[in-house]
Amino acid sequence: MIAAITLFLVVSLSALITKIAAIALIHTGLSTDSARFQARSAYTGAGFSTAESEKIMNHPVRRKIIYTLMLVGNAGIVTVMSSLILTFVLPDTLASKLYGLLIVIVGMAVVWWAIKSKWVDRGLSKVINKMLKRYTKLEITDFAAVLHLKDDYKISEKKVSEDDWICNNTLKELNLIEEGIMILGIDRENEEYFGSPSGDFKILPHDVVTVYGKAEGIQSVYKRKKGYQAEFEHEKFVKKEEKRKSTEEEKQKSDTTEK
Repeated sequence: MIAAITLFLVVSLSALITKIAAIALIHTGLSTDSARFQARSAYTGAGFSTAESEKIMNHPVRRKIIYTLMLVGNAGIVTVMSSLILTFVLPDTLASKLYGLLIVIVGMAVVWWAIKSKWVDRGLSKVINKMLKRYTKLEITDFAAVLHLKDDYKISEKKVSEDDWICNNTLKELNLIEEGIMILGIDRENEEYFGSPSGDFKILPHDVVTVYGKAEGIQSVYKRKKGYQAEFEHEKFVKKEEKRKSTEEEKQKSDTTEK
């Protein structure tokens, strides 16, 4: 029974640690999915070598979070495995083994609830915000809220292929801003990152573009290949964006009149 309780406590602590780390990484500007993935891979020692991992290592606060996870993870995983073995090997009677199994199942259910709980997320986020503000010089910003990513807006990356519509064109020629799409930055191989590129900037094959806008518009841009169909899609989304802006202006005028 002691081994089963130990297993539950260690797994709970491990889940809590990775959740805290993921939230902390999110508050440094990392996306939710990336933060969770990097936190879990660091804790388990999976050691995924990706460009995103390199960017994390170049960020001082993120680097401290990942280093801590690696140290804690080594001890946590060994303890979990040993406790799991003792839970089912050490007891002499079937009743003891079943009791240990019950503790493990109930404990895992509680841990799963805590991982998925939005209430737990909100509470941990407040605590982590205070700690990051107090112990680091990092400016804490909820980027998802600032950019309204929940309102069908998104930030996405795409590696440009030679047959893509956007390839070998300048931002001025593409005129994506008329579709409500913004190019936030371009990562080019063997060169520095180009943030907020100007209209004369040309997108080349193998560039990784970071775009912001409505999900539907971004998906359309990604699918476009060179040819008349791409121009047709561009014009369609330009008209759609003009209609959206017109509707918003009418709504603002109506609200102003009512006040």
